Amino acid sequence: MTTTDTGTGRRWGKFALHYVEMIVAMFVGMLALGMLRSALGLDLSHERQPELAYLLMAVDMSIGMAAWMRIRGHRWAPTLEMCAAMFVPVVPLFPLLWLGAIDAGTMMTVAHVAMFPLMLAAMLRRLDEYAGCAH
Repeated sequence: MTTTDTGTGRRWGKFALHYVEMIVAMFVGMLALGMLRSALGLDLSHERQPELAYLLMAVDMSIGMAAWMRIRGHRWAPTLEMCAAMFVPVVPLFPLLWLGAIDAGTMMTVAHVAMFPLMLAAMLRRLDEYAGCAH
């Protein structure tokens, strides 16, 4: 293996680690803030208020990711791009929900599945930052 191969492998390893960190931070934010809200009696029904419930969950996930990214020294622009990936997939789904074309469960599932490739796209857009070359 050449030095270039080793360097490339290390870059992609850092990139993959950051992606996993973002997923963990997203779930930690969602679970911790969701549990806090539940303990305070501020739960929302995903069936009765799916739009608000999703947006609140996206805020929770974004807080977790933003906190971890700032701790790791990332600038605000990439931090906000990563947070946007929590909100962007649901925008086209709200009208489908309102028209009755999908139900709340489908909206939640599709939006959650879509956020992972959107996070990846945000990271690929700033490959050097996430591969460890610049912060």
